[in-house]
Amino acid sequence: MATPIPSPNIWNDPDVYEIENHAVDREERIEAAMLAHRPIRDATVLDLGCGSGFHLERWVGYGAARVIGVEPHPPLVERARLRVGTLGEDVRARITVLEGGAEALPVEDASIDVMHARWAYFFGSGCEPGLAELDRVMAPGGVAFVIDNDLSVPSTFGTWFTTAYPAYDVEATERFWSRQGWHREVVPSTWELDRRSDLEAVVRIEFPGPAAERILAGHDGLVVDYSVVLRSRRY
Repeated sequence: MATPIPSPNIWNDPDVYEIENHAVDREERIEAAMLAHRPIRDATVLDLGCGSGFHLERWVGYGAARVIGVEPHPPLVERARLRVGTLGEDVRARITVLEGGAEALPVEDASIDVMHARWAYFFGSGCEPGLAELDRVMAPGGVAFVIDNDLSVPSTFGTWFTTAYPAYDVEATERFWSRQGWHREVVPSTWELDRRSDLEAVVRIEFPGPAAERILAGHDGLVVDYSVVLRSRRY
């Protein structure tokens, strides 16, 4: 397995990232958009970059026959396996967590019906090895989904992101995905935090120090409007 690029949020602060996972898209609009492309019921689902396994049980809840979580960071693999171990027997029996990376997936050829990657690996130029692996593992008629930040529609989170990371090239990223032949759609979403301390913790793992403090000084309330891009490709 190639050495993965460390994730600056979940690798360093998995407990805070758990708070963020609970805060993002509580109405599951992203899942609704996915289902408009392809049902999950009876599917084999690959959750690529599954982290601590937050979404694995969710796919079973949507009717997946089998769920495979793949994660390159061993401490997160262990967290995900421990999480799955706390689930009911019927759910647990349908979930497998494997250590591995997007460039060399530990799954068989043409075995995946639905691939889900949320803020993991597939950010644009440089992810071509992972795209080649999708060509290998996706079953005919399967659909792969990549979820990322959308900066084409004004949003509070988008403003925070572009201000904190001015070197990020939105147009280059979009050109990359267009060349690869992926469909693009925008999903309006929110962060919804329960406590101010949670908002502060999440902002501080997502943005560099000075930017995080400016964001927090300028934001009241516990809801953050957030535009998400759902990329999809049918195989």
